[in-house]
Amino acid sequence: MNLLAFDTSTDLMTLAVQRAASPNLPGGPVWQHTAPGGAQTSAHLIPAIQMLMAQAGLQFSDLSAIVFGNGPGSFTGLRTACSVAQGLAFGAGLPVLPIDTLLVVAEEARHQHAHDLTQWQVTSLLDARMDELYTAAYAFDHGAWTQTADYCLLSPDHLLNYAGYARAGNVFAAYGERLADTTAPRLNALPTASALLRLAPARLAAGLAVRADQALPLYIRDKVAKTTLERATEKAAP
Repeated sequence: MNLLAFDTSTDLMTLAVQRAASPNLPGGPVWQHTAPGGAQTSAHLIPAIQMLMAQAGLQFSDLSAIVFGNGPGSFTGLRTACSVAQGLAFGAGLPVLPIDTLLVVAEEARHQHAHDLTQWQVTSLLDARMDELYTAAYAFDHGAWTQTADYCLLSPDHLLNYAGYARAGNVFAAYGERLADTTAPRLNALPTASALLRLAPARLAAGLAVRADQALPLYIRDKVAKTTLERATEKAAP
């Protein structure tokens, strides 16, 4: 399959294009690009996609699907990724494969730190700002992922401990001392486009791709900023 994948759910913008080596063989050469995300994402995502597609020698009509991290994560980043995926898919008549970013974190951590294990368990953690974390838990078993704990938004002090689970994400520098159970392995990992490409084939085969108009962000938090009163109250608190 020829695939375009991107994630802009964190402060990192990551993209990848995979070109099929052969119609009968899985995988193929991959072109990747990583750049700062955040506020710059909306201006830089489409030019970066065009650059990678040109390097791979592909037109959008050559793609089998567009894959993107649909959240949870940065509110602006998720909206940007979703709107770009929808627009490109509409224009080329392509299916879209949304994949949750916490699963992508789990896959990236497995690839970096546990690629030789046939069974593995991990709690994914992403910084949700406002003194909160996005979290979910997953189990890997002989090539297949299963979600074992639902998405949750919580304070670092309230993170649950799952026996035998590693922890992976981008929260340890900011909240490390407040996370209970210091014996669990702590693995720094972010959602990446290369992890999206590794996850995509099984999920496409399972029929999880959707029409462009059904590709929506996954929001765990409705509120994206604190009010002036809330900020003033926190500042005045001892």
